[in-house]
Formats: sequence, C-alpha cells, structure tokens
Amino acid sequence: MIKNIGVLTSGGDSPGMNAAARAVVRTVLYEGGKVWGIYDGYRGLLDEKMEELTSRSVADILQRGGTFLGTARCKRFMTPEGRMEAYENMKKRGIEGLVVIGGDGSLRGASKLSAETGVPIVGLPGTIDNDVWGTDYTIGCDTAANTIIDAINKLRDTASAHSRIAVVEVMGRRCGWLATLAGIAGGAEVVLIPEREFDLDDVCANLVKSYENGRRYSLVVVAEGVGSGIDIGKYIEEKTQMDVRVSVLGHIQRGGSPTVQDRVKASQLGEKAALALMAGQTDVVFGFNKGKVVAINLHDAITNKKPLDPEYIELADMLV
Repeated sequence: MIKNIGVLTSGGDSPGMNAAARAVVRTVLYEGGKVWGIYDGYRGLLDEKMEELTSRSVADILQRGGTFLGTARCKRFMTPEGRMEAYENMKKRGIEGLVVIGGDGSLRGASKLSAETGVPIVGLPGTIDNDVWGTDYTIGCDTAANTIIDAINKLRDTASAHSRIAVVEVMGRRCGWLATLAGIAGGAEVVLIPEREFDLDDVCANLVKSYENGRRYSLVVVAEGVGSGIDIGKYIEEKTQMDVRVSVLGHIQRGGSPTVQDRVKASQLGEKAALALMAGQTDVVFGFNKGKVVAINLHDAITNKKPLDPEYIELADMLV
C-alpha cells in the first residue's frame, strides 16, 4: 500500500481544483498516509518546491477559485531528462505516487512520467473546457459556464436597450462545449463552434431577417476556436450595417468561487484518486459517467478526442 503521495495542479487553473486537492490531502491523512503539496505544477518537481501538507494546510480553500498549489508551464519537464530529474526529486522525499489535476496537456505529461519512471500516477480532469475523453464532467466547467451566463444576462440588458447585436467570445479552442451550453442557457440567436462549419454570410442574412421580423437585439456566442470575436463582430457590422458590440470574456471565465457542483464533484474525484493511488492503482483518470464516478484508462483519455454531445447541438439549433 502506498503511503506517501504527492499532489499537483497543472495547466490552466479552474474553479474546484482547490476542492479536489483538499479532498486528496484529507483522504490520505484519514487513511494514515503522508501527502506532499507540489507547487507550480511540474515546475515544482524540478525546482523542489514541495512541502508536506497537514489538514490545516487545506483549510479555508474550498470556496476559493484558482489553485493554492499554483500552476505554471515548464519546458524542462517536456524532455525525458527533465522528467527523470523530477522523478529523482520525488524519490528524495519518499514520494511513491502522484495525483495530477489538470487538462489534456497535463495528463499527457503525467502519462509520460509514469511510462518512463514507473511511478504510479492518477489523474483528475481539471479544465473548464470539459473536453477530456471518457468523462461527462471536468473540474471547473460548471463554474465557468455560470460565469458566462452571468455576463450574457448583463449584455442582454444593454443590447436590448440599444437595439444592438452583442457578440460574446468565450473560451474553447478545440471544443465548443462552453459556447453551446451558454447559447442554450443564455438564449443566443447564433452559436459558432469549432465542431461545426458555418457561413458567416448566412449568419448575417439571418440576423437581418430577424430584425425585419421585429427583433430588437441579437446575441451571438463565439467559441475562440473559430476565430476572433472582434473580427467576427466587425464583419457582421459591415455586412448587416447594424450596431454591433463585442465582448471578449477572457480569463474571467477561469476565476470565481466554484459552484456547488464543482465543489462536490471535485471532492468526490479527489477522494477516489487518493484511495486508488494508495491502493496501488496507476495510469487512470477519474471522471463522471451519468452521475457516477468512473475510472478511465489514462492512455485512452489522452489519445481519444471527446466529441461534443450532438443532443446539445440539436437543442441549440432548435431553440435559436
């Protein structure tokens, strides 16, 4: 049984990472083990920024966004030599296994570290994009979606008052989950996502038609992966000769106090990860399938592309 484990957060921060890390720490301590906090992601393994954590170390963080462990990019870890150095630094402290909380890139790094050194690793999907294969949910996606909806509600008020078209750019380079959910929940007239081709001229024609039919304003949600919201807004304004305003939400989507769902689900995943790692499991990612926690093969999680649920796309089409 593994008794000495490390935990780190990596990649883009997402609300609920603190809840997951807290659950890992307190579960390990409850089971009589030791847990090391690794600061600034994989860079902390190389710079030896690690310390043993207590229950008090994770007090008063459940409600906070971001990650108390910090996160950073680390080019050195991308090399075999860097990963071996990270492993040697773990061994100095007797760390026998690692919980990695992060998105696709972070999980890829975890897989390489495990394959090259044999260190047991369990991953948790921490990304607001909800794009990790094998799980219906990723830590932070619910809070980010609610942040977007809050912004859309406010933009709707001013767009209606001025009879404008509001273009809102949201995160999602390769995945349109956030944009689609925001479009459905926010009542958008247009949703542009990487998963679907679109003709911007057709979009403009439909917007003009809706105004001719008496609509006072329109809302266009753009996933960043399809292009610049600013450029798209300029094109729509030139083509329709209507008043257009663009809002790029940016990193506001990553922040904020996590929702109940992100706190509870992240805590469930953290507990499962800690118990699995202490029991000797490795190369798995824990996620959710139809409301239940499931174990996903790490290799499968990083080599498969998660499709956007077609039912969401169909619903968005019907309701615009």
